[in-house]
Amino acid sequence: MTKCYAFVFALLLSAVCLNAEAQAPRIPEASPTQTIIQDFGLGKITITYSRPSVKGRVIFGGINPYGQVWRTGANAATTITFTENIFFEGHSVKAGTYALFTIPEKDEWTIILNKTAKQWGAYSYKQADDILRVKVKSTYRAEKRESFTIQFADVTTHSAELHLVWDHASVYIKLATDDDAKITANIDQLMKGDRKPYYFNAIQYYYENNKDLKKALGWALEAEKVEPESPWFRLWEARIRLKTGDKAAAIKAAQKGVELAKATNDDEYVRLNQAVIDMAKASRE
Repeated sequence: MTKCYAFVFALLLSAVCLNAEAQAPRIPEASPTQTIIQDFGLGKITITYSRPSVKGRVIFGGINPYGQVWRTGANAATTITFTENIFFEGHSVKAGTYALFTIPEKDEWTIILNKTAKQWGAYSYKQADDILRVKVKSTYRAEKRESFTIQFADVTTHSAELHLVWDHASVYIKLATDDDAKITANIDQLMKGDRKPYYFNAIQYYYENNKDLKKALGWALEAEKVEPESPWFRLWEARIRLKTGDKAAAIKAAQKGVELAKATNDDEYVRLNQAVIDMAKASRE
């Protein structure tokens, strides 16, 4: 019985401690921390930064003087992690974690990747530790952004833009994947076995990246035999045929896709297949 009471007491004590910890007084950060994660190619990009606000101040050319290294946020230096090799403004960058520093100017910013990721602000920044410096244009935004914002835009399987936006300034950084050879090798390996789970993604990747369209068409025709009632593989057949210039065959495949989509009340694939028909007919006129 004594052991039972002791166990119950321990549980109650744990609950009290957890409740006390949950209710401990807190003060919000003036510049809240945010972490954003973006799937990119075969990997991910993770950015952790703090978000200062304008609060009526002059930002660039004011509290952030032109020509000086900035932590690209507040508090600790902003970090950016690539799990795969990428191209950063056309320059090859190895997978890893870096500090993201910037040097703002009125019409142009210097973007810096520095190998010393963990540091407070830019106080101990050393240019000797830079692994890359590139210059990008800064543009004026009519709409003011109160809180400093880093975001991804126009993300595809092989490219994206990284936007830095604060106050009336915006900077766009071009990113590109460096894994096409690996993706192609993966597709080749997967297509040697049971192809059914991989037809769609393999066809789409080959089509969107202008790879071997003859091979992609062969996969689409094989997939149609495996799933004869699916309008999506007819769509990809039609798109590939249109891209290779065979407009009549593209129209024929897309018409079959429309027919199959209507049979299952799939409005999306009715629309997508009809769009190929319209494009093929328009290009014949």
